[in-house]
Amino acid sequence: MTVKELACRLELKILTGEVGLPNEITGGYTSDLLSDVMGHAKEGQVWVTLQTHRNILGIATLKDLSAIILVKGFLPDEDTVAVAVEEGVPLLSTKDQAFEISGKLYRLLHP
Repeated sequence: MTVKELACRLELKILTGEVGLPNEITGGYTSDLLSDVMGHAKEGQVWVTLQTHRNILGIATLKDLSAIILVKGFLPDEDTVAVAVEEGVPLLSTKDQAFEISGKLYRLLHP
């Protein structure tokens, strides 16, 4: 499944235009601790978090994650979006809590 397909199926708001929408998704990882994601997330996963600052992009590029889903309607500042576009990391947003969107993501990826 691609990031674009995921965004459509889960009705996620795409914050970074067309950037990275063809990225293939291999799974998901939910955590708000950057060190946890750095140590345990795997290439191709979608990261679910409430963090919105620029540092999330460093982790996403380091781990080669497919996308980041921001929960609870949280939105990054313009600078973070600009860096995401530059780095090719799709930022998506949902009003769902992390628990809710993680369950939806799991059911979608593991029917």
